Amino acid sequence: MVAAPEASLEQAERWLLSLELFGMRFGLERTRALLTDLGEPQRRFRSVHVVGSNGKSSTTRMIAAILSEHGLRAGAFLSPHLVSFAERVLVGGRDLAAADFAAAVARTRAAAGRVNATLSGGERVTQFEAVTAAAFDALATAQVEVAAIEAGLGGRHDATNVLDSEVQVLTSIGLEHTRWLGSTIAEIAGEKLAVVRDGATLVVGHGLRPDALAAAQRTCEARGARLVQAPADAGVPLLALGDFQRANFAAAVEAARALLGDVDDGAVTRAAAGTAVPGRFDVVADAPVTVFDGAHNPDGMRALASGLPGFLAGRPLIACVSVLDDKDAGAMLAALAPHCAELILTQAANPRAVPADALLGAALPGGPPARVIADPHAALRAARAVAGDRGVVLVTGSLYLLADLLRPEGAPRGSVL
Repeated sequence: MVAAPEASLEQAERWLLSLELFGMRFGLERTRALLTDLGEPQRRFRSVHVVGSNGKSSTTRMIAAILSEHGLRAGAFLSPHLVSFAERVLVGGRDLAAADFAAAVARTRAAAGRVNATLSGGERVTQFEAVTAAAFDALATAQVEVAAIEAGLGGRHDATNVLDSEVQVLTSIGLEHTRWLGSTIAEIAGEKLAVVRDGATLVVGHGLRPDALAAAQRTCEARGARLVQAPADAGVPLLALGDFQRANFAAAVEAARALLGDVDDGAVTRAAAGTAVPGRFDVVADAPVTVFDGAHNPDGMRALASGLPGFLAGRPLIACVSVLDDKDAGAMLAALAPHCAELILTQAANPRAVPADALLGAALPGGPPARVIADPHAALRAARAVAGDRGVVLVTGSLYLLADLLRPEGAPRGSVL
């Protein structure tokens, strides 16, 4: 293991945030170089690799929980985080200790310096590459036996695609990140399915679109991989709220079964009852009931909306919404608006957030009243005031909006990548 000077979480996060200057660059060469310098930590644990458009974080957490309930020392890597980068690494179902995360980042920072010295043409290690390498280093240092790893963007060129995973999971496919992944469902599926390894098992989520399922079948045939289609529901009660979580948990069960050979019903039931998913149909306050959900594209918003009638049970819903500029805001608002008594349109601190005034133009005529309050904290206060004790407030449209509201008002913004 490579030694590094002591570091604090604040120092670690400050360095990671500084890497946003270099943006997002595709390719695996820098990640491989980083991991080689760190002693190939990703080879010291078994892995399940999770890709997809929606449901990745939930499914990743659930896989790790099921494996933990089977007696394995299991970890997870998630993205993005809400408040702290350290939230991206779980060991035994808990966020990695701040000191352990800071130490892993310090080792990665030293390795990045050495790698950067070998690069030319303005190339530098990027933020996601650094976070990924630090996460793999932290998981190996924690001596996990197996880790569920969530991909960032896509699959083929994602920094996580250095894994020799035994099981891969494709949760869902929607039209997202089309400037990078392709303009059709089949093209996007192909980019995500590039993580499938020869002779592995690919688990696909229930209700996968036909074009994506056909791409999965072709990929498995080409690579001698086994294809498993998850059911809609594993048939056990879940702690995680939201109808969409039933399909995510069912996919997680099949992934664990593929890795272990079989699963214990009691372990599955305990994992279902004990796994919360922050930022996904997450009830964060009462009086009024306030729900945070990171639905960030039309498919995600439709999945969220499908469970609202039963949850609301006739109570009025006030939605506080921000959307990033690479998403179809009109389609997202069209899915959500029929369930709302009022829309409050706001703007996350992320520079890619659609200006709140422009978001108003995406709201369909004839829908619920809509108004603009650009500051997220002020927007949430207004939504809670309108809802009163008998209404429900929903904050949605972007995980970055949730992150803004979970940080103290006036605190510096978090990561934008």
